[in-house]
Amino acid sequence: MNAKKKACEETGIYSEEYALSGDTTQEALLALVKTLNEKDDIDGILVQLPLPKHIDEDAVINAITPNKDVDAFHPVNVGRIMTGNYDFAPCTPAGIMELIAESGIDIAGKECVIIGRSNIVGKPMSMLLLHKHGTVTICHSKTQNLAEVVRRGDIVVAAVGRPQMITGDMIKEGAVVIDVGINRLADKTLVGDADFESCAEKASAITPVPGGVGPMTIAMLMKNTVKSAALKQR
Repeated sequence: MNAKKKACEETGIYSEEYALSGDTTQEALLALVKTLNEKDDIDGILVQLPLPKHIDEDAVINAITPNKDVDAFHPVNVGRIMTGNYDFAPCTPAGIMELIAESGIDIAGKECVIIGRSNIVGKPMSMLLLHKHGTVTICHSKTQNLAEVVRRGDIVVAAVGRPQMITGDMIKEGAVVIDVGINRLADKTLVGDADFESCAEKASAITPVPGGVGPMTIAMLMKNTVKSAALKQR
């Protein structure tokens, strides 16, 4: 949250933080979301996940007004992403799309392999790539012959949450590798889901961890918030 607050300060976006205790009731949290929904000077609402086990995350996300859902997790926004007619995309997939575009990489016709099927990254990532005419495969814990599937990828997005799981021998020569993972090893070193050194030997482009996708996620949160404010003026 500190990085997000700092980004708001640097971009001139007014922000409020509500750091609630771990024993806060679901009713109290829903009441706070309702209050923020009704505040004219708040254009974006972000609930830091995961929530304590006694709180229903879906109920809280569903309570956010879709036009203020700058994380794009509300079912209305998820549905809009499926159809391609959306205002907000989840911040991490949106940031990855910006990275790809700014690098001059054409997605159309490319084999895009995503490792991880979460609602936050994997699933929406597949839709954004599909909208740009990529041929998309989503891998998960039940995928057979994972290395073989990943090796087909012209664009590989690693978002599984397992440190250095993707190794250089799984990467096609010249592939683009985008590493979403942030994992802390026993020696406190931060690493991604891809083994950077071995993958970099094969890849034409690869994102580092830290410093790759993470800053783009925060940038897209700022972009979504500004867009929400602009939409309100229509």
